[in-house]
Amino acid sequence: MITVQEAEAIIMAYTRDYGTEFVNFELALGRVMAEDIIADRDLPPCNRVTMDGIAINYTAFENGTRSFNIKATIAAGDNPIEIDTNDQCVEIMTGAALPDSTDTVIRYEDVEIKNGIATIVTEKIRQGQNIHCKGKDKKQGDDVATANQFIDATVISMAASVGVEKIPVKKLPRVVIISTGNELVEVNETPTPFQIRHSNNHTVKAALQGYGINATLLHLPDEPEIIKEKIKDCLDKFEVLILSGGISMGKFDYVPQVLEELNVEKHFHKVKQRPGKPFWFGTHKNGVLVFAFPGNPVSTFMCLYRYFIPWLKASLTPPSPLGEGRGKAKVWAVLDQDVTFATPMQYFMQVKVGVNELGQVVATPLEGNGSGDFANLLESDAFMELPMGKSNFMKGEVYLVWPFKKII
Repeated sequence: MITVQEAEAIIMAYTRDYGTEFVNFELALGRVMAEDIIADRDLPPCNRVTMDGIAINYTAFENGTRSFNIKATIAAGDNPIEIDTNDQCVEIMTGAALPDSTDTVIRYEDVEIKNGIATIVTEKIRQGQNIHCKGKDKKQGDDVATANQFIDATVISMAASVGVEKIPVKKLPRVVIISTGNELVEVNETPTPFQIRHSNNHTVKAALQGYGINATLLHLPDEPEIIKEKIKDCLDKFEVLILSGGISMGKFDYVPQVLEELNVEKHFHKVKQRPGKPFWFGTHKNGVLVFAFPGNPVSTFMCLYRYFIPWLKASLTPPSPLGEGRGKAKVWAVLDQDVTFATPMQYFMQVKVGVNELGQVVATPLEGNGSGDFANLLESDAFMELPMGKSNFMKGEVYLVWPFKKII
């Protein structure tokens, strides 16, 4: 049996680059950019007005002129209309292109308009005010969004702004989620008191959808020949297998033996952790990775967020200059009450996470009923990782947390 840190190191040694593909920018949310997005023109592309008002040539104001004849009105999207003399102005709206013959915009609040004449009623005028200058944000050819970041709404906005309809993104691995067990029935069936409905497979699928992975679902009965046949087929069709159940010490836990018969190399089986002790990980000679999680719902959920999601992030984003990729990102929280855990294992405790008045991320333990109590996950935000080697964890101590919900 290995430690959590040893298991993490083994898994991270098998990060993979699955290549690049192009997706429509409207469908790219949550994906990872494979290439930089480049500005196709200056941003903004012209001297852009930032206040509704009038545009003048500042030289006139500097020479004492305060009243200006209004030549025209310019809306956003209109071609600029030039003034002919310095005692003229144009009314101009926010977002409009500034005429080259003007260089200063005075907001409507600072002028009085009557009979086609605009009179400035303040002396607090600065040359170039209320103008967003051409190319101030980015120049044509500049990077506007860099590769290897997860695409959010701001990246999509920028892609649309520079005309990138298809964004190059990192390909996602083909994933199948396999559940096992004769006690499981379909969601739309009525179980006996001795059966339960499928949930682990749907839970994992939903979590992966947040990263753009649309995994295939497969359920297998506790029959070794069927398990072997179906897993053999999956090893040919998919790049990652995630199994739930069938890997412990029971008489019907056939998965480890089947994987061995299919020449999947075992890198470890059992980790010094609770929940999730029976976790199994291995690789096939064709490059397929196999994550076999315990069947208890909380165990599956914890192993997914502690091991698989960090592996996925690390596979999609290369190491930074500091040597750490996105898969290595750490989140820490302050324990807000004393906890005792006497078992000599790494303990992943369900916690509610918040922020206190000092701006600290604070974790409140939520007592559950073991690794089968998936209902308790509804109230939790994260797992707090309490290290081996001690039994008493005191209020105010800081430990690593693995969020499965947005915590701030």
